[in-house]
Amino acid sequence: MPTYAVVQVDVKDADEYAKYAELAGPAVAQYGGEFLARGGAVEVMEGTTRARCVIIRFPDMATAKAFYHGPEYQKALGFALPVSDRDYKFVEGL
Repeated sequence: MPTYAVVQVDVKDADEYAKYAELAGPAVAQYGGEFLARGGAVEVMEGTTRARCVIIRFPDMATAKAFYHGPEYQKALGFALPVSDRDYKFVEGL
């Protein structure tokens, strides 16, 4: 069953966050992930959001978790977490 990473981010330092993006993209691909949305325009109809929204499809929950906890993505997170506020979740699809 496909699993979707739903990520909302407010970036505080774009230059530092770019270092994260350089590593995160290849890590997503390595685990079979596919970006479906990546920082495009967002229109909030209800509730709140952050400035940047990303949706990534993975083959299944186990692969999504392996990606997130894998050394490639953990290295990328070292650049992202200090310079951003993030909401990151996995949602099983249909």
